[in-house]
Amino acid sequence: MNKTYQHIVENVVNGKKMFAVLVDPEKCFGEQLKQFVAQLNIARPDFIFVGGSQLSASVDQTVTQIKLLTDLPVILFPGNAIQLCNNCDAILLLSLISGTNVEYIIGQHIKAAEQLKKSGIETISTGYILINGGKQSAVEKISGTKPLDDESKILIKRTALAGELLGNKLIYLEAGSGALKPVNQKIIKEVKQIISVPLIVGGGISSEEQMISAINAGADIIVIGNFLEQHPEKLHDFCRCIKHITTYQKRSQN
Repeated sequence: MNKTYQHIVENVVNGKKMFAVLVDPEKCFGEQLKQFVAQLNIARPDFIFVGGSQLSASVDQTVTQIKLLTDLPVILFPGNAIQLCNNCDAILLLSLISGTNVEYIIGQHIKAAEQLKKSGIETISTGYILINGGKQSAVEKISGTKPLDDESKILIKRTALAGELLGNKLIYLEAGSGALKPVNQKIIKEVKQIISVPLIVGGGISSEEQMISAINAGADIIVIGNFLEQHPEKLHDFCRCIKHITTYQKRSQN
């Protein structure tokens, strides 16, 4: 049963925009994690993503703690084959399709394939495209993948479309953790126009205005992580914003 993916698709069809909060086990744990999840229970984002590119901390331990504290869907966002656990609701099976490092296109997936199959957890094939966010990201450091620049709109569009044609169920445009700038609005718009699967956008979003711009350009799911680690008080503002956007768009359609 692909409940999580079906839920995402149904939301897209119904015009509901979604918000995911990314939790990095290396930066948010123990009492801090407990307090943060308490705030998530009040604000009610659509998803909690768990993962990071440079993890040494236990993903399984973090997911287990979160699941004990909330009924919100917890989706694993793994950077490599060791960042797996069996108690999440779904896994974004990321393939770094914008790069040439075979290890992050298929290599890590080969290492994890049998474990994923045995776990029975829903895996959602996701084409991951790294966009230049103005600074070197953790993904770039670890994978050796150079991000695509704003001037590479045609290449980004074709890469996204190729990912869909290869079977990716989601396309993820990522400016990188702590990016100085979010993904360009024109890139989001052109990618959304050429693909038919849901579009995720993350990295560098630090205001409601930037969230609204990404949504208006075509993003179906907005992901924010690093900014909320430094400014957790903004969580409620972002959740209210995504709900207001959906309400406004539905009224405009009627």
